[in-house]
Amino acid sequence: MKSIRRMSLLLLIMAMFLAACGNSGSGSNKADGTKKEEKIKLSIWHNFAGDDLRAKTVRDLIDKFAQEHPEVELDAQAIPPDGYRQRLSTVAAGNELPDLFFVYAGSHSAELYNAGLLQPITEVTDQYPEWRDKFLPGAFDPYTFEPDKIYSAPIGMSATSILYYNKSLFEQYNVKVPTTWDEMMIAIDIFNENKITPIALGNKAPWVAQSTIIGSLADRVTGTEWFMNAVAQNGAEFTDPEFIEALGYFKQLVDKKVFQEGANSIDNTQAEQYFIQGNAAMMISGAWSLTNMAASASEEQMNVVDVTVLPAIPGGKGNANSISGGAGGGLALSTRTEGAVKDAALELIYAVSGPEAQKAIAESNSMVMYDTDIDESKVSSLYYKAFNLVKQSNITPVYDAYLSAEAAEVINNGLQEIMVGGTPESVAKKLQEAQARSKNQ
Repeated sequence: MKSIRRMSLLLLIMAMFLAACGNSGSGSNKADGTKKEEKIKLSIWHNFAGDDLRAKTVRDLIDKFAQEHPEVELDAQAIPPDGYRQRLSTVAAGNELPDLFFVYAGSHSAELYNAGLLQPITEVTDQYPEWRDKFLPGAFDPYTFEPDKIYSAPIGMSATSILYYNKSLFEQYNVKVPTTWDEMMIAIDIFNENKITPIALGNKAPWVAQSTIIGSLADRVTGTEWFMNAVAQNGAEFTDPEFIEALGYFKQLVDKKVFQEGANSIDNTQAEQYFIQGNAAMMISGAWSLTNMAASASEEQMNVVDVTVLPAIPGGKGNANSISGGAGGGLALSTRTEGAVKDAALELIYAVSGPEAQKAIAESNSMVMYDTDIDESKVSSLYYKAFNLVKQSNITPVYDAYLSAEAAEVINNGLQEIMVGGTPESVAKKLQEAQARSKNQ
């Protein structure tokens, strides 16, 4: 009996041991399954979709973050710039924004903030104060909607109205690089007489003429204070004589046939190629063209390009030594993002806009609003020229960074209208009405 009891007890102990092992194994599987279920899902939208060096650099920074954070399941969508704003507006209207998304400084990010769709990223700027303090003066201004609360960190510097010119063509036809409007008119006449397009423009996406030409040209006529008052509808309106005069200077360019035929039907990249191939003597474009041309042009083509500012306007109220621009875009954080996803999102913001990232972006021939040292061998000589030009110039507002979304669309389309026969007065009237509506809402 005793041996039977001992045997029974032994069997019972073995059964309990096996059950425990089985439960342990089951618990382990369950834990593994839980880990998979708890993988952080983080989404990001941006417009660095091209083949230029800057776009590739930013995508590489995002990819590096994904590789270094296996606990994060990253859904990164690169959307071409021409359709980016519209697509973002569509999901914003339904409050379905991704966790992180690229925003532009000015009215674009301000409207998203006013709609209650953004939350501050101050946690990460406070976490890395040495990084925060190395941004150039004014870098956070467009993203500080409340005292001591920062809503984005710029990953670029927007300089939108650099006058690029082909030194060889100017020398070949003995043309002076224009510093006054009269000199610009003379240069245009000479190039037209010799079947050279004076200024390359790709205005298929109608923001181009607004961003690269009218902001800087108009500021020379009206001055910055007048523009900011007109934006605020505070003692100035876009139907004022000085703004109609500014649009009149743009119409002068159109009437002089300075742009290549079909400028409203080709895009900015095509215009850059048209210029770099020697078909146009000049191009008014932003710092992004430095990156684009560095990626696609030969060394010989790049060596004949130089940069300067737009010429002065006679009797103008604005500073002639100026370029339109300011803080570039950056990543913003959705108000819907919280918990571990928010923590991962803030880490990704730092990965894309931190010190190493700013250096990498600067070395992609793209300007940054950050105090960084770069390897001279990694940038083009033209980039250095433009960088120094911008540093020595006053920065004036880009129109669509301050106008309401409706008003920005009106001026964009209005410049296209002027290029096909519209009048400055008609465009000014529609712009004033649109901006006034935004202030009355």
